[in-house]
Amino acid sequence: MQPGFLRSAIVLGLLAWVGPFAIDMYLPALPVIADDLETTIAATQTTLTAYFIAFGVAQLVYGPLADWIGRKAPIFIGLGIFIVGSLACAWAPTIGWLAAGRFVQAMGAATVMVVPRAIVRDLYTGSQATRMMALIMLVISVSPMLAPLAGSGLIALSGWRLIFEVLAGAAILSMILTATQLPETLPAEKRVPVRPRLLLAGMRTLLTDPKFIGLTLIGGFGMASFFVFLSTASFVYTCQYGLSSVQFSLAFAVNAIGFFGASQVAPTLGDRFGMARMILIATSGFAITAMILLALTLAGQDSLAVLMGMLFIGYAFFGLVMAPVMVMALDDHGDKAGLASSLGGTLQMVSGGVMIVATAPFFDGTSLPMVASIALCAVVAATLAVVTLRAAPQTGAPA
Repeated sequence: MQPGFLRSAIVLGLLAWVGPFAIDMYLPALPVIADDLETTIAATQTTLTAYFIAFGVAQLVYGPLADWIGRKAPIFIGLGIFIVGSLACAWAPTIGWLAAGRFVQAMGAATVMVVPRAIVRDLYTGSQATRMMALIMLVISVSPMLAPLAGSGLIALSGWRLIFEVLAGAAILSMILTATQLPETLPAEKRVPVRPRLLLAGMRTLLTDPKFIGLTLIGGFGMASFFVFLSTASFVYTCQYGLSSVQFSLAFAVNAIGFFGASQVAPTLGDRFGMARMILIATSGFAITAMILLALTLAGQDSLAVLMGMLFIGYAFFGLVMAPVMVMALDDHGDKAGLASSLGGTLQMVSGGVMIVATAPFFDGTSLPMVASIALCAVVAATLAVVTLRAAPQTGAPA
């Protein structure tokens, strides 16, 4: 392990905390917000849709910007925007205002999705990059375990608006961390000015690369399944199963442990079996588990224990996928890592936002629509893995 490897993972992971915290800390508040702002479940879900879509689209800006002016400056710009959006959410008088604030917040948060991945590509490739990405995900894994509980505590202390004030404070701390602990990893001689012609040429190269698109959409549909879970789980767990906001937070943490725990063994399994083969097996396991859960739910066996257990297994399979597909998608595009990272992130986040919009009309407060949507996404991800990787199952394996 190279000197500073662990330190880099911790710093990048702490920066990347901002985006997940802005989602996870907010989840227990969704039913409370619906009541406080006197609106519907569907209207409340639009605040998540607005976040995911803005989070995806904004990545198209930060990637080229990071290739042009370096890695640190875009982080400061994005975090400043995030602070403005967080305060707008904290003072929102209506659900429309809140959705707009979430949109602005996500426009800023996108920077800590794009730039850390580009920094990883600056420093490492192959299995080392996968190991770095997995360590970053380990740091991020604290978010779904602690953020909902923190959100529940803040709601009990002073209401849901305090959540967004705390998020603004977290962004300020992240700016300090960037200034004091993060080195610039893109030297001036390697920076690429933003020229529309070159940008379009780079995007054309990426969009016509079947491997890049396939790997990106494997992760995209896997993440879409998780976004559907995020937008509906608090209502299902509290309404159908009668959990309190704190109990929901604990139940949510159980599912997150499966995902992030599995992500930590992904580098080892990738070294042993090849990353491509591991992705094929893991996406198949995710799809099979999701389909079994759907069958049990249709048969009336939709107890909380069954739901949590099957989601734990399914998202553990998906935990083996996310870091490898991100690394493999960027491996052949080191000369445009920022653009590739941003375009990949955009496609993944927009996929999630579109799935929330598409499934919202069918959501009735029960687990069936949520489970069916997760199963659909899992099957699509597994199908894409077969199409993209089966012809060359050792793609992405370490030399």
